Amino acid sequence: MALEDLQHNFLTGRVEDLVRWARRASLWPASFGLACCAIEMMAAGAADFDLARFGMEVFRNSPRQADLMIVAGRVSQKMAPVLRQVYDQMMEPKWVISMGVCASTGGMFNNYAIVQGVDQIVPVDVYAPGCPPSPETLMHAILTLHEQIRTGEIMKRREAGLPGITASTTGLWTPEVPVSVRLGTPK
Repeated sequence: MALEDLQHNFLTGRVEDLVRWARRASLWPASFGLACCAIEMMAAGAADFDLARFGMEVFRNSPRQADLMIVAGRVSQKMAPVLRQVYDQMMEPKWVISMGVCASTGGMFNNYAIVQGVDQIVPVDVYAPGCPPSPETLMHAILTLHEQIRTGEIMKRREAGLPGITASTTGLWTPEVPVSVRLGTPK
């Protein structure tokens, strides 16, 4: 019996786990702060909260070096094409966290100038609620994304055509089963 005859051997199972661990432990976020949520995103990277322990010590300014986009704040109609271009230039596999109520749903800005949810522009993997969400909420969203990467849930959904979101006939992204971060009351 040769190695080719085995359906699933120990080597391929271990390599898949190693690749998932490497992806999870070395996410490189693109800095895409648009409003007040960006201040909380910067605070999460500072010494008090220290995102470096998750392998994310440097926010990349080039989308070609990033694989995680944290959309922090409201997205205007003029900024939407730029956001999509940055997303398209990111390397695969890539993930998106929608940080704050303005990025997730448009927030209190229910008008024609603000995109009513960044999921209309790019596929969102995890939603971090709040106005603005605290650095702890962002870290919880990152850990939720880490768990989805570790279990392979995101890749399975994408292979099935359901990355948590599906492309509608108009080319816009609409959430199907959003993953949001739920936390208790703040301290």
